[in-house]
Amino acid sequence: MNRFLASIAAALLFLTAACVHAQDGRAKLQVDLDDYDSIRRAAKIVAGNLWTYYHGDKPGQTPGILPGPHPAVPSGPYYWWQAGAMWGTLIDYWYYTGDDTYVNETRRSLVFQAEGPGYSFEPRNWTLSLGNDDQGFWGMAAMLAAETNFPNPAPDEPQWLALAQAVFNRQARLWDMEFCNGGLRWQIPHTNAGYNYKNTIAQVVFMNIASRLARYTRNDTYARWAETAWDWTQGVGYITKEYNVLDGGHVEHNCTDINPVQFSTNAALLIHAAAIMYNYTLEEKWRSRVLGLLNRTIDHFFPEGIMVERACELPDRMQCNVDQHSFKGYMHRALATVAVVAPFTRDTIMRTLRSSTEGCVSSCLADGTCGFRWNIGKYDEDVANGPAGQQMSAVAALSTLLLDQPHVLRGPLTNDTGGTSRGDPNAGLVNNDPEPMRPITVGDRAGAGVLTAVILGSFLGGLLWMGMGWSEG
Repeated sequence: MNRFLASIAAALLFLTAACVHAQDGRAKLQVDLDDYDSIRRAAKIVAGNLWTYYHGDKPGQTPGILPGPHPAVPSGPYYWWQAGAMWGTLIDYWYYTGDDTYVNETRRSLVFQAEGPGYSFEPRNWTLSLGNDDQGFWGMAAMLAAETNFPNPAPDEPQWLALAQAVFNRQARLWDMEFCNGGLRWQIPHTNAGYNYKNTIAQVVFMNIASRLARYTRNDTYARWAETAWDWTQGVGYITKEYNVLDGGHVEHNCTDINPVQFSTNAALLIHAAAIMYNYTLEEKWRSRVLGLLNRTIDHFFPEGIMVERACELPDRMQCNVDQHSFKGYMHRALATVAVVAPFTRDTIMRTLRSSTEGCVSSCLADGTCGFRWNIGKYDEDVANGPAGQQMSAVAALSTLLLDQPHVLRGPLTNDTGGTSRGDPNAGLVNNDPEPMRPITVGDRAGAGVLTAVILGSFLGGLLWMGMGWSEG
């Protein structure tokens, strides 16, 4: 009788599990978060789903770009910067899982989009999408490639460290003392909407690259720039005493009309940079900043242990755009690095990453399709603003749980600890701007007149030819 009751109980448990597994009739992604092999298998499925949104490896397509709202690739919602963020995600995926499926295309795409002669990720085709933050996400992907010994480009191509240095050099030259006593503008071309806005994301991507270059090369010039970026961002009020990280202000208001919205990507890149600076300097002020940012970040963005993009993911509605759908991945990736380079954060971060990833997995279907809302226990059907962002976030959440591996725990590599990427301190000082036009001379005007006369004569002759019927038969 006891065996019979035990069998009934087991059957009921199986049926309950099956119901949870099936939910709306679609199987859910199965993963044991205590088993590294299981995590790798699940991450591989989700990464494969992400890859379906990329077409740059197909004949006739542009390498490195997700389909986006621009003339060259008009069939999708993704802006140029988000592809750079995707390559960074896939570099981390390779680093944590060891899966080299996407290595060759990642390498090809980063080099292709860097574009000479400056190789500072300023391709002419994407000028209308060229903010300091956009450029910075590509630069951070190159920096990550250097820190992880991602397979290097060919010797005659620009190298990872040099690409990151090129972005840094270009942005350092744009530091604007005319308004707000410093800071980077959001946009690079003065014709772009938002050129008058100095926002946190522009500062923190610059600080992020500078801090990592300082640690990698042990060159204090980079460290001083990272300090400058922190001091300015805090001094203008974008980082509050409570470690809220606000969005930005306009130059016509001396950057005092601060937009108080808090985006997780600002906090993520800032705490990453601060932790790198702590690791490089071992100074107490950076330790204090890391702890302050970490406590506030977890309190604000991880209610009940699961990440929420609070600015747009509201309890009663979703108002997140295509960019914001990818923000959770940047937070998970940043916190994982913080746990390694600032070990006093490790236990807190590991608990947070684990509980948040549990929420992420609950949003995923068996084919690797993942939702944006991680705190509702099911796939949310949210595809309105481009699913690639959701997939990037899920790949990051799963991958970064593989933190306890020797090659990860030794920390991002440097010139002194086995990093192989070659640098160029002068990279990016030759930019991709078109050469200025020389003054028009008398000879130019005369030549233009003759050319105009020739073209006009040919045009009129053609009309006469057709009008008289001479062209028939």
